[in-house]
Amino acid sequence: MSFAYFDWIAHHAEVRGDKTALVDLATQRCLTYRALDERIDRLATHLASLGVKRGERVAVLAPNTTDILELQFACFRLAAIFVPLNTRLTVHELNFILGDAAPVVLAHDQEFETMAHELQKLCGIAHLLEFGGPYEKALAGSKRLARHESVSLSDISTIMYTSGTTGKPKGATITHAMTFINAVNLGTPTFISQRTVFLCVLPLFHTGGLNCYTNPVLHAGGAAIIMRAFDPAESLRIIGDAAIGLTHFFGVPSIYQFMCQHPSFADTDLSRLQIAGVGGAPMPVPLLKIWQDRGCALVQGYGMTETSPAVMMLDPEDAARKAGSAGKPVLHGDLKIVDADGNPVRPGEVGELWVKGPNITPGYWNRPEANKTSFTDGWLHTGDAARVDEDGFYYIVDRTKDMYISGGENVYPAEVEDVLYQMPAIAEAAVIGAPDATWGETGLAVIAVKKGHALDEAQVIGHCRERLARFKCPHRIVFIDALPRNATGKVHKPTLRQKFLQEDKALS
Repeated sequence: MSFAYFDWIAHHAEVRGDKTALVDLATQRCLTYRALDERIDRLATHLASLGVKRGERVAVLAPNTTDILELQFACFRLAAIFVPLNTRLTVHELNFILGDAAPVVLAHDQEFETMAHELQKLCGIAHLLEFGGPYEKALAGSKRLARHESVSLSDISTIMYTSGTTGKPKGATITHAMTFINAVNLGTPTFISQRTVFLCVLPLFHTGGLNCYTNPVLHAGGAAIIMRAFDPAESLRIIGDAAIGLTHFFGVPSIYQFMCQHPSFADTDLSRLQIAGVGGAPMPVPLLKIWQDRGCALVQGYGMTETSPAVMMLDPEDAARKAGSAGKPVLHGDLKIVDADGNPVRPGEVGELWVKGPNITPGYWNRPEANKTSFTDGWLHTGDAARVDEDGFYYIVDRTKDMYISGGENVYPAEVEDVLYQMPAIAEAAVIGAPDATWGETGLAVIAVKKGHALDEAQVIGHCRERLARFKCPHRIVFIDALPRNATGKVHKPTLRQKFLQEDKALS
């Protein structure tokens, strides 16, 4: 079958059909590659009966389940486009995303049934497909797919939405080439193979959950255990269970922090872990040392949704001596650090990181203006400030944009500020990222209230929680008379950071 060149599941079903592919911890379902292949085929047939064809979008709103992965590969067999949705977003936020992506089908978990029906009406979605009983009935009533659509490496396979600096999410288009190249870029240095047993705790709507390392493991013919939502006690139990034989794990820094703070951490056997990867946000060196002292050197890396995501990775043998580094470039990809004019900087100097290669998005869905400003001669501007040392190891120093990272999730202040400005009492508002011991960073909103109006912190936070995902909501509100501005009239956030973050440091 020529399609098997792109269809990893079909290949492994033919070559090693009885091997375990996926385990769903919530349902205790265990799927071999042969069983997974058949379920994907039946699902693709059902989707085709609903009008899904080449280039059409299929969205999914659900916590982690193996059904999401079946949906991904079913879309690939129809040459359709898979659109995973962040389950932490509100109807208001998802309304924009689904209006932009215009899916034919929205698959959803039962807990999102009410939201799914509301979004169907708002966005004119033709069909809903609920996981559980309706989903299983659809598969049981469908035959194997008669014909797999041909796809090329340049075809779009997925659209993953990230928050935009203008306040509106952007859909990064992910090609089949990007997903394949990422499987190679990550799989080789992390020793992923048919013998790999991986625990996925990050959400599958996020590139971290889907591609670090779930898709690379399935590409290699290994086994992926899917956890519905991260639980530190259960994660440690699985890591330490000799019968499971877990070899690979990946998390954002807060996940490693929650696990090392759990009472069972000290007694958990970590010796079977070949690779424990970390990314999504800067990793505090003291936290790295806690795991190193237990004989587990966390392997750091750097990436973005737009880059498949792997851009850099620190080899395990360098994890201790280069703590804090994001490592060196992956095999198939290129990068450089440039100054404000786009010229390369010298080692040790800080500049903006640009990346290029087959692992880079061709652009954003329906965003021609963003595509013009985000690329220069094929180089993607990451917006991240970086430096490289004399040994060729890269370090992410800061972010040149205002985006901050809370619990591994990107938060763009412009989006939060847009919601704040919906409050009639607010004259001015600015949001900055403030250090947080648990989440890395959380939002600090600085607000000037209109004359004649009154506003308190509880009202502001309550307003945000109705309209934004929890991780985007400011944790602290500060009221001042007027925001500082530069000569052009723009709010001067460096002044805000200096004033309020330095005050926090002085008080601590």
